[in-house]
Amino acid sequence: MTDPTDALVLDLVEWVAVRPRPYGEVMEAWRTSCPRLTVWEDAVDQGVVACEQQEGAGTIVKVTPMGRDLLRKEGRLPGAAASPAGTGQHLRTL
Repeated sequence: MTDPTDALVLDLVEWVAVRPRPYGEVMEAWRTSCPRLTVWEDAVDQGVVACEQQEGAGTIVKVTPMGRDLLRKEGRLPGAAASPAGTGQHLRTL
């Protein structure tokens, strides 16, 4: 991740990883009218989040396996207590 918006994409993926979110909630929190700040669009284009129709719940936003891999790589996978044995690093948890 090298683009200035990459950190925000990572924040979005981490936020959704805590629990799947209704599409409306995601749009309320992450939509922007700034054409240079395309966090939601970038996350979808990168394949790290996806929308899914759920009967009775409408459109739900979930983290994809690629998104979970990204969070794991960046040490930001929610619920992970520590990194693999022997690295001496701890992952941040929410």
